[in-house]
Amino acid sequence: MSILEEHIDVGVPIDTVWESLHRVEDYPRFVEGVREGRTEKDGRAHLDVETGGRVRELEAEVSDRKGEGVMEWRTTGAPELVGSFSLQPINENRTRVQARLEYDPSTVRETLGGPKGFAQANAIERLVRSDLEHFRECVEQGR
Repeated sequence: MSILEEHIDVGVPIDTVWESLHRVEDYPRFVEGVREGRTEKDGRAHLDVETGGRVRELEAEVSDRKGEGVMEWRTTGAPELVGSFSLQPINENRTRVQARLEYDPSTVRETLGGPKGFAQANAIERLVRSDLEHFRECVEQGR
């Protein structure tokens, strides 16, 4: 299992970031490849993700530890992905968002396609960094 951790500082209060992370329908605005997202009952989220010219459906279980500022998620099918967002207030108008992703590179490649080995790890790191940058832009602009 590979682990990727990235963080970004966002110029909005922690409650604004928390609410934005929970609006799954907004994910197409800042997560590369997500074409549609929706929240379902029982703490589940559904994402239609386009990779390699094909659209795949991903289901995830989402759990919160709001008092700790942590949102955890886990896919319920292939590829097996586990992740979290941890929020820490920097001050009343700035928040640090820590993203953590656990994944099996071979499973991700088999399911979603893409490069092998080191190239895949670099591609995933670039993608997560880019998604965090887009998230910051959307949240700071109030979109």
